[in-house]
Amino acid sequence: MPGSELYEKFMALHTRDGGLVMPNAWDGLSALMLADAGFEAIGTSSAALASALGRLDGRHLVTREEHLEHARLLGRLTGLPLNGDFEDGYGDTPEDVAATVEAAVEFGLAGIGIEDTSGDPDHPIRDFDDAVNRVRSAVEAAKGRIVVTGRTDNFIQGRPDLDDTIRRLTAFAEVGSDVVYAPYPPDLDALDAIVTAVAPTPVNVLVSPADKVLTVAELQKAGVKRISLGPLLYMHATGALEQAIKALVAGDLGSATTGISFERISGVLARGKN
Repeated sequence: MPGSELYEKFMALHTRDGGLVMPNAWDGLSALMLADAGFEAIGTSSAALASALGRLDGRHLVTREEHLEHARLLGRLTGLPLNGDFEDGYGDTPEDVAATVEAAVEFGLAGIGIEDTSGDPDHPIRDFDDAVNRVRSAVEAAKGRIVVTGRTDNFIQGRPDLDDTIRRLTAFAEVGSDVVYAPYPPDLDALDAIVTAVAPTPVNVLVSPADKVLTVAELQKAGVKRISLGPLLYMHATGALEQAIKALVAGDLGSATTGISFERISGVLARGKN
C-alpha cells in the first residue's frame, strides 16, 4: 500500500469515534495473536524489543536497523498498520531523525513515535527547542506518508511538571505532529488538561494515568483517541514465565509446564502473511 494511503488508513482509526486500542507486540507470535483477536493496528515496544535482545531500553543499545527489521516483520506477518516506538528517532540531530522517518516509510510502517529523550541518564530529557526541532524534522520528512507521534517523557523521567509537559505537547502539535503522547500523567485531571490543550490533535495514553487504571470506556470519555500498552503485555507474559521458573525450581513440573498449547501456537502462526 502506498505510504499516503497507509497514512490515511491509520489516521482514520485515530479520528473516528472512540479511537483505537493499539497493543504492542514483541515477536511474531504475539503480533499474530493480537491480530487474531481483532485488533486493527499494533505497535512495537522499544522496551520489550530491547529486553528480548538482552539490552537496556533508552540507552541507544538497539540500533535503528534492528528496530526497523523488527517492525517490518510484525507488519508483514499481520498485514496491520504498524506503529514504531522509535525512542528519540535514533540520531543526534534533527537530520538524523528525518532519515529515520524516511527509512520507516520505506520499511512500510504506518506510524512512528519520536520522544524528547536523550539516552543520557544524567540529562534524560532534551531541551525544549531541541525536542521541538526534532519533531518538526520528523513531520517534514513524513510528508503525509506516516503518522508522527510527538512524545514527551517528562513524567516517567522524574519531571512531574504538567505545565512543561503541556507546553511540549502543544508545540509538537503546532509543528504538525499527528498524535501527541505523555506516558503516565499523574491523574485524570492532568489527562483532561492535556486533551483540552492540544485539541483537536489526538492524544495517546499508555494504559491510564499514573494513579488509577481506568477502563477503555473511561479513557474514551476523557477524549483519549489511542490507548497503547507499551511493554506491559510483554511484562505480563514474563511474569507468567517467572512463576513457571519458580515452580520448576521447587520441583513442580506440572505448574511449570501449563500454558498455551502447541496446537494453538501452530494455528496462529499458520495464519501469518509469510
